[in-house]
Amino acid sequence: MLRLPPFDYFAPRTIDEAVELLTKHGQEAMLVAGGTDVYPGMKRRIFEPKKLIGLRAIDTLKNFEANGTITLGAGLTLTELSRHPVIIERYRALAIAAGEVSTPQLRNMGTVGGNLCLDTRCNYYNQTEPWRASINYCMKKDGQICWVAPSSPRCWAVSSSDTAPVMLALGASIRLAGPLGERRIPVQALYHDDGMQYMTKAPNELLIDITLPDATGVKMTYKKLRMRGSFDFPILGVAVALRLAEDGACTEANIALGAVASYPIKANDAEAMLVGQKLSAEVIEEAAKLAFKPAKPLDNTDMGHPYRKQMVRVYVARALREVAAL
Repeated sequence: MLRLPPFDYFAPRTIDEAVELLTKHGQEAMLVAGGTDVYPGMKRRIFEPKKLIGLRAIDTLKNFEANGTITLGAGLTLTELSRHPVIIERYRALAIAAGEVSTPQLRNMGTVGGNLCLDTRCNYYNQTEPWRASINYCMKKDGQICWVAPSSPRCWAVSSSDTAPVMLALGASIRLAGPLGERRIPVQALYHDDGMQYMTKAPNELLIDITLPDATGVKMTYKKLRMRGSFDFPILGVAVALRLAEDGACTEANIALGAVASYPIKANDAEAMLVGQKLSAEVIEEAAKLAFKPAKPLDNTDMGHPYRKQMVRVYVARALREVAAL
């Protein structure tokens, strides 16, 4: 049985207190909300914090504000998000994505903030400590080599968040709190294309909330490919959000791909091609071909990477057909 290492646990009740603890303890500290990724990582000695700063007692992180826009506290659980009537009605893709994370038990614990900040994953990294020791570790933890691409100077661990591609497609923004105060950035600016330094968030910053812009008239969905029909991380996530005119022509297109790189990516060429077009079967197939091009999965997760790349075309087409009601 894998066991947790010893650690000190803190339970701040305010955001300021949490930031103060993060700043005080520096590299020894980690944040934990639901703990569905942190605790398994600690058992495998992937994460080795001496101090854990729990966020469950901070009530303001569980706020839900619905005006023209929606503001989601980072501490809202994935179950709450997937079942909230406002999210189901106005942001259907987000409700789908949150509802397809892992299992019901883990969705009851896991938070939207935690899913957005989810560590990148790799077959050579997400293993027990003895397994990793047997290959002399990897670049992301304790080693020097990226076993996915041994000659590469960077880590290629993959982004496996379900909610991140949806937030990207919806044009969401996030609010961060740190020792210098608060700042708001687009969710796209939260991520780096690097398996190790995958977030721009400073180590002593805390994700407070996410703001979703008004999505009136936007057709959206989320499609997920995984090894099994439940539980597994995505090996492909496709988020589509389109605004259609009365005559059916697309006036705004957003397509975001997850689990095909170290960060969620936009299919910019496909988006540009769709604007001004009516979503016929031929247009959808052409857009799917364009969306396929920026996806560059590697051999670092379930199923072969050539298959996963080909499935980008299939899943983008399925998502577009769904929103176009074809």
